[in-house]
Amino acid sequence: MSKTIAQLLVDQLAAAGVKRIYGIVGDSLNPVSNVLRGDRRIEFIHVRHEEAAAFAASAEAQLSGNLTVCAGTSGPGHVHLINGLYDANRSHAPVLALASMLPTSQMGTTYFQDTHPELLFKDCSQYCEILTVPEQMPRMLQIAMQTAVSRRCVSVLGIPGDVAARSVDNLSLEHPIFKTHARELPCEEDIRTLAEQINKAARVTLFCGDGCRGAQAQLLELAKKIKAPIGHTLRGKQWVAGENPYDVGMTGLLGFGGLTQAMKESDLVLLLGTDFPYETWYPTKPRLVQIDIRGENLGRRGRVDWGIVGDVGRTLKALLPLVEEKSDGAHLDKAVGHTRSAVKKLRDYAGKCGKNEKLHPEYASMLIDKYAAKDAVFTVDTGMTTVWGARYITASRQRNIIGSFSHGSMANALPMGVGAQLLYPKRQVNVLCGDGGMTMLMGELLTLVQLNVPVKVFVYNNGALAFINLEMLAAGYGGGFQTDLKNPDFAKMAQAIGMTGIRVEKPCEADELIRCAFETPGPVLVDLVTDPNAVVVPPAVSMSMAANFSLGLGKMALAGHLDESLSVVKSSLKAL
Repeated sequence: MSKTIAQLLVDQLAAAGVKRIYGIVGDSLNPVSNVLRGDRRIEFIHVRHEEAAAFAASAEAQLSGNLTVCAGTSGPGHVHLINGLYDANRSHAPVLALASMLPTSQMGTTYFQDTHPELLFKDCSQYCEILTVPEQMPRMLQIAMQTAVSRRCVSVLGIPGDVAARSVDNLSLEHPIFKTHARELPCEEDIRTLAEQINKAARVTLFCGDGCRGAQAQLLELAKKIKAPIGHTLRGKQWVAGENPYDVGMTGLLGFGGLTQAMKESDLVLLLGTDFPYETWYPTKPRLVQIDIRGENLGRRGRVDWGIVGDVGRTLKALLPLVEEKSDGAHLDKAVGHTRSAVKKLRDYAGKCGKNEKLHPEYASMLIDKYAAKDAVFTVDTGMTTVWGARYITASRQRNIIGSFSHGSMANALPMGVGAQLLYPKRQVNVLCGDGGMTMLMGELLTLVQLNVPVKVFVYNNGALAFINLEMLAAGYGGGFQTDLKNPDFAKMAQAIGMTGIRVEKPCEADELIRCAFETPGPVLVDLVTDPNAVVVPPAVSMSMAANFSLGLGKMALAGHLDESLSVVKSSLKAL
């Protein structure tokens, strides 16, 4: 029995477990849209910008691990997908992008809306091909889906509109997607050698990334046995930090706690499932051993003394019987004590900010964390908002936090919130937006209203691209060049489009209003009017210095004392 390409496409996506396609319908995508019109298996999620479609698909795929789909029409439509697809590919999210195209008869003629998806998406995908004749189906679709699922990456399938409407008779390759993940175990010799190195080292520290998903039990058992502190990257936080008595926080400018010092004082540091990119923050003296399921990750960020290809959980499980128990817990106790002290200082500082005349982002973030559900999902924008999420939002295996942590794009949080809420309709989804990110894809607030999903959106409204301003100061360029934002009253704007809008201007009203936002049904936007002089406080800096850094830097910069403000930044960073 013959089927149209469009019908076969929808049938195969449904068979693979796809529940939603994010995008905007139109022209060359119409054959597929028409099939979806009467098909209840897959819902088409109408967003306001295709970039948001790709971010939403990325979020759903990251959280679920399942194949997710986004789509764009000819030319500009699918071109808009590209930024979100970069994010998905770098986050190892299994996403299939459908790039519909102009009719085959017009290819190569520079026709209206003519693009070349096979060139455009090559750098942000691991499979990218154009379907030009019906006989290529269903094989090309199968390859695209299987690649995305098996490699945890982006696949792109270009489909001309006229081809989508044609029929195909050969369905011999119509079969299920084989969802298998590599669970590679290193050879016995590598396991024995790793055990020997751990047994010889007096002080061991574990630095864990997103590759530790599902391996917390083995990590805790190893840390207990060898008295090792466990640090984590931001992507690894949700898998490692929760219910972990050995947690010593993060390193890097966003970090806090005892991880940085613990790594410096170690004899051996195990890099477990992490592709942490900042070479400056890796220790120089201890021996570094990296374990990763992706062999290409080994040693690409800096010096590594030895690398092992393997799944973190399986590797540690095989390793544990060979590791000797250590009796000296001084290294672990020092790092944990340092971390508890740092966290207390961060919390105390945020509490003191709550007594100021202006609302500080630290205090607002602490309140959001306080009232959020225990199994909430947080999506976080890039910039200052990432810092507040890293330091003040409690994450666990039940409480997820995602963002554009590898690609570093602005405006990711709001569309990611859409994807997260549609995946988990019964879980609370909280979006932490910078005002720059919010205004970049602000149209997706209309998507929330149209879908009537109960996402809670918190906008950190300080009237500036604050992190960029800080980068300018730290690099010696001076701050404030084209970083100011003239923002609307976001709460009134939300009310005008049919959302609940709440504006928080003073610390004294923040507790009640933020709690109210969580208790209000439906989509809610909270406009947090934060102090424009509040900037990132390097956590290793003393609180007195932090006060100068946070409260004084902006004032000095505004007053034109750029040399003085730069000195504060540099001295604060040196204290790390």
